[in-house]
Amino acid sequence: MTVGYREGLSFDATRQNWDASGIRPLAWTAWYPAANGANAEVPRQASWFRQEPVARDAPVASSDIPHPLVLLSHGSGASASAMAWLAYRLAERGYVALAVDHHGHTGSERYRAEGFLCLWERAADLVALLDDPSWRRSLGGTIDDRAHVAGFSAGAYTALQLVGARVAYSQFEPDNPVKSPVRGPREFPDLADQLPSLQANPVFRTSWERRRSDFSDPRFRSAIAIAPGRSVLGYAVESLEAMSRPVFVIGGDADDVAPPSECCDWLASHIEGSALEIITGGIGHYTFLPEGSKIGTQLSPDLFRDAAGVDRRGVHDAVAGRIADFFHGVP
Repeated sequence: MTVGYREGLSFDATRQNWDASGIRPLAWTAWYPAANGANAEVPRQASWFRQEPVARDAPVASSDIPHPLVLLSHGSGASASAMAWLAYRLAERGYVALAVDHHGHTGSERYRAEGFLCLWERAADLVALLDDPSWRRSLGGTIDDRAHVAGFSAGAYTALQLVGARVAYSQFEPDNPVKSPVRGPREFPDLADQLPSLQANPVFRTSWERRRSDFSDPRFRSAIAIAPGRSVLGYAVESLEAMSRPVFVIGGDADDVAPPSECCDWLASHIEGSALEIITGGIGHYTFLPEGSKIGTQLSPDLFRDAAGVDRRGVHDAVAGRIADFFHGVP
C-alpha cells in the first residue's frame, strides 16, 4: 500500500504558548493509506532519519468504513518525525497515524524548560488535536472519531495519561519521594535547577498548578507505552490501578536510559490486565528511533548506534506488527 504524507498546523485556543505571545501551536504530521495511483518518492529535504517513500499531499484512500486513527507522541526534545518508523508501518496497514510536535519540548523549535517540565501539556495537545476538525478537512477521507495512542519515552507518559494515569509528583519537583539519579534529560541536563525561576512565568505557573489534573479522554481506545522513562514513576498508583482500557508496555532489554526493570515492570505491575513485552537481544532505548541518515549518524552517532547483531529495521518491523495486532484486538 502506498503511504501518503501531509503536514499542517493547528492551534489550541484554550492555552497560551510559553511566551504568552499567542495561542499554543500544534504542528502535526500525518501518514495514511494513499488513494490508488498516488506516486511515492523519498523526500529530498535533509533529515537525521532515513526516510521512506511517501506520496506527499496525496488524497486518502477511499474506504467503505472509517480508517482507524492512531495519535503518536514523540520522546523528549524530538519531533513527530521521530515516530515515522511506527507511523509508516501502521499506514501501510490502513491506519491514519497523526503525530504532533509538542511545543517547547520539541527539536522543531527552541527548547523551553517549561515544556520539558510540564509533560502533562503533551496529553492536552493530543486531546486538542482530536477536537480540531481542520486536520480532518485537510486530509479528507473518512477517519474514525476515536483513536488509539502510542508514545515513545516521554511520549509513553503522554499516552498513559490519556487513558487514566494521573500525576502524583512531577519527576523533578523537590517533594517527589522517588529521587531521580539525573537532574534532567540529555537535551536539558540542568532542568531541575530551572524550576524556581520559572515561577515568574504566569503560563508556567498555571500549567504547574494543574499537574495533578485528569487528562484522560474517553475517545482514546487503548495506549501503547514504548520505552517509558522514569517520569512514569511519579504517577499516582491508584490512578494506574483504576485504568480499564487496554495498555501495552514495550521495552528493550538493554535500555540504560529507562531500564525496563524500573519503568516497564513497575507500570505493568500496577495496570491490571496490561500486556508487557521486553524485546531481547541488546535492544537499547534509542533502538525505538528511526534508522539514521548519513547526516544523523554523523551529528549524533549515539542515537543510531545499536549493539552488535541488532537489526533496527527488523526490530521496527516486529514491534509495529505487534502493535497493529494489539490494536486489532481492541473492541
